[in-house]
Amino acid sequence: MNTAPDPRVTVVVITHNRRPELLRTLGLLSGLPEQPRVIVTDNGSDDGTAQAVRELFPQVLLLTPGQNLGAVGRNLAVRHVHTPYVAFCDDDTWWEPGSLRTAADRLDAHARLAAVTARIVVEPAGEEDPVVAELRDSPLTGPDWLPGPAIGSFLAAATVMRTSAFREAGGFHPGLWIGGEEELLATDLMESGWWMAYLPEAVIHHAASTARDSTERRVVGLRNTLWFTWLRRPARAALRRTAYLIATVPRDRASVRAFAYAVQGLPWVLRQRRPVAPAVEARLAALEKAQRQGTARRYVG
Repeated sequence: MNTAPDPRVTVVVITHNRRPELLRTLGLLSGLPEQPRVIVTDNGSDDGTAQAVRELFPQVLLLTPGQNLGAVGRNLAVRHVHTPYVAFCDDDTWWEPGSLRTAADRLDAHARLAAVTARIVVEPAGEEDPVVAELRDSPLTGPDWLPGPAIGSFLAAATVMRTSAFREAGGFHPGLWIGGEEELLATDLMESGWWMAYLPEAVIHHAASTARDSTERRVVGLRNTLWFTWLRRPARAALRRTAYLIATVPRDRASVRAFAYAVQGLPWVLRQRRPVAPAVEARLAALEKAQRQGTARRYVG
């Protein structure tokens, strides 16, 4: 393994009230042979996160917006990125040594490649995350030069992205906050002619934080799925997707809340609605069909 520093990648981490997980991740990132610059956006934590980072990792650029910006905290961090590539990870994920270099090499080699998503290993079991199967068996086809299967979305906790492509697409949409926020950005990248790929040679580890509200995550994730659908899918596809979700999500209070929040956002969604071109819609339809048959995405919890 090449143990020399690699100046091509900056790592961006967002966090909120997960001090122990963040400190573990920063410790592991600081030991990477690539020695990447690390930027942390502390999304309004009140558990001493910021103070701990300043004391234990003074080399980290710490941003403290004073509120929970959700995924937009990554946009804030990318303003301070001066490298051609930015590696996103969460406070409960960390990159395996050598993976950032591998990702940068692939991005260097292909000018229209916007992002590569790594193989995700769940800890402490050391097993592949179920979403890996969807990435590996993606129904999309792409140009022969892609370094792995073409994908139509990505996971921000496990992706290295071309900084210029991120900025060109506008970053993460502030309206979605967090929870499936990648789908909209990925679609806008595809609409602009960018490609994304699954890169199994790059590996990221995920030890899911226990400090999470699975029900609230489901509410926000379902709401964002609906908003994305209404923002970018053509009318017939949007109606079909909405009807499918109504018929298949759990019939409980969480689902009712998700749909209610989504309907409340209709005014701004309709103002910003911009359906994709037929070629991109064909990819989205193929992904939708594959996801219905998969087990990684379920609005339960």
